[in-house]
Amino acid sequence: MHKSFIAREGWHIIASFAIISFLVYLSPFNKFSLIPLLLTLFCVYFFRNPERLIPTEQNMVLAPADGKILEINTVYEDQYLQSQTQQVRIFLSIFNVHVNRVPLAGTVEWVDKKGGLCLPAYKQEAGQLNAKNYVGLISDYGRILVIQITGLVARRIVCWAKPGDFMQTGERFGLIRFGSCTELYLPLNAKIEVVPGQKVKGGETIIARFEN
Repeated sequence: MHKSFIAREGWHIIASFAIISFLVYLSPFNKFSLIPLLLTLFCVYFFRNPERLIPTEQNMVLAPADGKILEINTVYEDQYLQSQTQQVRIFLSIFNVHVNRVPLAGTVEWVDKKGGLCLPAYKQEAGQLNAKNYVGLISDYGRILVIQITGLVARRIVCWAKPGDFMQTGERFGLIRFGSCTELYLPLNAKIEVVPGQKVKGGETIIARFEN
C-alpha cells in the first residue's frame, strides 16, 4: 500500500499541469507552454515515493522524514507523551522527498489534526503556531510522537495512519505537500545519534537507539 513510485495524492496535480501545458501549447500563446510543462515535471519530482533500505535492528529509531536536522531539544510534550522528552526537528525543503515514515514499529494510539498558520517551517515558532497532525504510537520501548507540520508553501497534510493500526519501522504513513517540518518526540532514555545540521533520509537514517 502507498508503494507507487509517485504518491497517489500527487497525480491529480501532475495531470492538471500536464493538461494546462498541452492546452497552452495548442493556443496562440504556445511559447509559454514551457512554464506549465516545467511545473508538471517539478510535481513529478516532488511527489516521488522511492523505496528505502530499512535497517533491521530492533532498538533503533529511524528518521520519519527526509531533510535537515534543525534542532534537538529537551522539552515537555503536553499533547500525548505528557512528560519531558527529546525533540528532534527536521526541516523539509521543496526538493526533499515528502513522504513520512514510521520511526519505530508500534501501534497507532492517537491521531489528531489541528489547524493553524503557515509560517516558514524552519522557524522555531512554526511548531507551535502552524497547522499540524499528531501521530502517537505505543512501541516496545514506550510511547513516541511524530508531528507533521505545514510550512509557508505547504497547505495540506495527508495521514494514512489510523488508531489501532500496527505499523512497521520505516512504513509510509503520510506526506506533507511542499515545504514543511516534521518533529519527533522520544523518551529521555533514547540515545540520540544525529546532530543539528545533519541531512537525514526517512526510513534509512538512524535518529536514536534504545538500550536492549
